[in-house]
Amino acid sequence: MPTILLLICSNIFMTAAWYWHLKGGMSKPVLLVIFISWSIAFVEYCFAVPANRMGYASGWTGAQLKIAQEAITLIVFGGFMVTVLGEPLHWRHFAAFACIMAAVGFMFGGK
Repeated sequence: MPTILLLICSNIFMTAAWYWHLKGGMSKPVLLVIFISWSIAFVEYCFAVPANRMGYASGWTGAQLKIAQEAITLIVFGGFMVTVLGEPLHWRHFAAFACIMAAVGFMFGGK
């Protein structure tokens, strides 16, 4: 459970680092946006690195850590897309999410 919680925190910061500037920051100089994004990404790494180390030490494989991170990323980005960017969810989003969840099932199945 700590691995999942740390990955969620990590993904919140990474989503912000990658996409914050799309809403209200488009007029900022790109080098400033890069600097701010890297500053936010530093915090993301402070969550991601311990999450991956703890997960790996607990018996997760590298592939399991990656696919779990991807699934969490889609959930976090879906919320960001709707609440911050104001973009609606469509059936395509849910279909793509179902495909990622199938990948999670394949990766964790039988273990």
